[in-house]
Amino acid sequence: MSRLDGETKRKLREMNAGELLEAIDTQDETLSISLSFEDRVRLVVDDAYSTFTHSKVAGLIRRAGLRYPNADLRRIDLLDERGLNRQLLAQLGTCSFVTRQQNVVFQGFTGSGKSYLGCAIAKRACEHRIRAHYVRMPDLEEAWVAAQDTPGGAGKFLRKYAAFTMLVIDEWLLDRPTESMRGMLLELMERRYGETTTVFCTQYQQKDWHQRLGSGVHADAIMDRIIHNTIWVETGNYNMREHTALASA
Repeated sequence: MSRLDGETKRKLREMNAGELLEAIDTQDETLSISLSFEDRVRLVVDDAYSTFTHSKVAGLIRRAGLRYPNADLRRIDLLDERGLNRQLLAQLGTCSFVTRQQNVVFQGFTGSGKSYLGCAIAKRACEHRIRAHYVRMPDLEEAWVAAQDTPGGAGKFLRKYAAFTMLVIDEWLLDRPTESMRGMLLELMERRYGETTTVFCTQYQQKDWHQRLGSGVHADAIMDRIIHNTIWVETGNYNMREHTALASA
């Protein structure tokens, strides 16, 4: 493909077609000269689309705010020792549960890798070009308190966290939520119910949730919007932090 003149390049940049322009500029004339015009255009478009997709995925991962941005669901250590279900993790890696608006709960002891798994599943979602976001529950509560001090802040807060196709809430129920927090969680779960996917990383088994949520009608209503149509993943009691520290010693 012949070199483009400056005016054509300017027009491509103005149309936000930078990836296409770069693909045209970098196409190897020696290798592509024998190809038909249609084949050369196809190769340029394929290269530009690959660059565009990589850039979009990188942006989604960056904006997801992952605690472990390098987490990879396909490279989980010590699966057998930790009792993790290989088939289930592979299934989660397809992100088909997101299209079914299913929730996921990673439950296990401190250090068992819940946060890593939560980040890994969110990163996998980003690779599928799904908008995901990671937040620790203490940070979520802090943001909620701050939002209430701003006119219209509560509504803006709820719209923001309801909009993520996948929301990962780490350290779920680490602290017992206040009455205000329980009210917010009920409204947030109501908005997300049947529309999006929420991933919970928690030390607490399902039987303990009701009491941690205050044992009242808010607890009933919150759990009713979470526990149905949910995939439960036990992360066991193998301490991955201790394992990593010993391996690096």
